[in-house]
Amino acid sequence: MKTLQFKNGDHLPIIGLGTWKSKPGQVYQAVLWALESGYRHIDCAAIYNNQSEVGEALTKAFGDGLVKREDVFITSKLWNSNHRLEDVEEGLTKTLSELRLSYVDLYLMHWPISFKKGVEFAQNREEFYTYQDVPLTQTWEGLESCYIKGLTKHIGMSNFNIAKLSEILDNCKIKPEMNQVEMHPFLPQEKLVKFCKDQGLLMTAYSPLGSGDRASSIKKEDEPDLMNHDLIQDLANKYGCSNAQILIAYSVARGIAVIPKSVNQERIKQNLEAITIELSDEDMLALKNIGKNYRFIDGRFFTGPRSPYTLEDLWEKE
Repeated sequence: MKTLQFKNGDHLPIIGLGTWKSKPGQVYQAVLWALESGYRHIDCAAIYNNQSEVGEALTKAFGDGLVKREDVFITSKLWNSNHRLEDVEEGLTKTLSELRLSYVDLYLMHWPISFKKGVEFAQNREEFYTYQDVPLTQTWEGLESCYIKGLTKHIGMSNFNIAKLSEILDNCKIKPEMNQVEMHPFLPQEKLVKFCKDQGLLMTAYSPLGSGDRASSIKKEDEPDLMNHDLIQDLANKYGCSNAQILIAYSVARGIAVIPKSVNQERIKQNLEAITIELSDEDMLALKNIGKNYRFIDGRFFTGPRSPYTLEDLWEKE
């Protein structure tokens, strides 16, 4: 398996199993199938509300001798309601309890958005904190403390644009090492990728297949179909593989970790096998010029008249 390397020499398998939208009752088996297939990278988050089941699967895999703990890279994320300095470690400690682990390999600030303690998803202005209430640098200080205590081996963020990354980079004691964002041919994030590379940050692509299975409440009626785009289909025919494998191979070719989600045993196996597909320079150029720019996870659920945040707090202008 191709890996990305952290500054301390630790390796991150470039293809991992995503668990967002994997329902309880399904994610346990999905994690076991993934580990049996050769995955050594599992991506989790507190807000996915399925970490306890992921933890059960990991415990079984370790107990049965399928894999050793040190051979599996586990990522999780701090939810928005634990951004105050005094709440960060509590968020990670709960995650560790759910996952039945003594440490995670990577812990990310999930969004540059803060909710008040105990709020799962803010619905009104009173349930949000502002950047004046809880600066991002305060939350980052909490992640640094978790790192120093050995609760996580690496720290980073998710859904951070250049401005927000710069705020952390200019004020941190421990530099972030990862930025996880939506990326695929419709949203290559070239500016952000260059910035992260220049700053020594690794990147992970979420929703690499277009997240067609997410809730209809966060979809638009006229969404484009990434998976079945003519170019993706043509390349799948050319390489004798699935459309999903082309989209996964695209991220791998860019040196970006990628975390496709599946709870189907055959697709889990196929997704990992995308590592064998080497897209030509010509095909990568065609994907770069696919002619469509679209963000599937647009973050509007965090903005609007009842929120102190705007979309400019989240995204780069492409």
